[in-house]
Amino acid sequence: MEVVLVRHALPVRIDATADGAPADPGLAERGRVQAERIARALTADDVSALYTSPSLRARQTAAPLERHLATTAQVEDDLAEFDSGDSSYVPVEELKAAGDPRWTALLHGDLYSTDVDPVAFRRRVVDAVERIVARHPGGRAVLFTHAGVINAAAGAVLGQGRTIWFAPDYCSLSRLAAARDGRRSVVSLNETGHVRDLLARG
Repeated sequence: MEVVLVRHALPVRIDATADGAPADPGLAERGRVQAERIARALTADDVSALYTSPSLRARQTAAPLERHLATTAQVEDDLAEFDSGDSSYVPVEELKAAGDPRWTALLHGDLYSTDVDPVAFRRRVVDAVERIVARHPGGRAVLFTHAGVINAAAGAVLGQGRTIWFAPDYCSLSRLAAARDGRRSVVSLNETGHVRDLLARG
């Protein structure tokens, strides 16, 4: 089967929640336009199932494809990002522009949420993907999720030692193949042709 990992679209910034609760930003206006492109990008694919992280930005990114397929994505808690418990959310390009220490951590392949075990995080993601694979033999499942999750899933297949090793773009597609005999392979990483004009470069 094929697993299509979709990074969520561009979200808004939340510097800090008033009560210290986890930040859960929705999409920025550009993000909503990016999300609309997903249905077009996958129009020729025979999609068997949709899954989404519980995060609002992932669920809103899934919404256009849900409408196109007249179905509802199943929420899978283990597709949540490593920083899902943090009380702030800053889009990564803003971290980069500001020289934020969190950007430096990502450059070194580290998770900036210090209370998250990177080994446990990858295991959680891989287990979630494997459960989805087992439910849809021979099919194609589209998973709306996050940059760290995509790094974990694809990195496990490739034997990557670093937790964070590449930077998926917003609304990019990364495809994994899962054979019935247990073999796993990466088909593509960071397909962006459908949103290239909507991505900030520099």
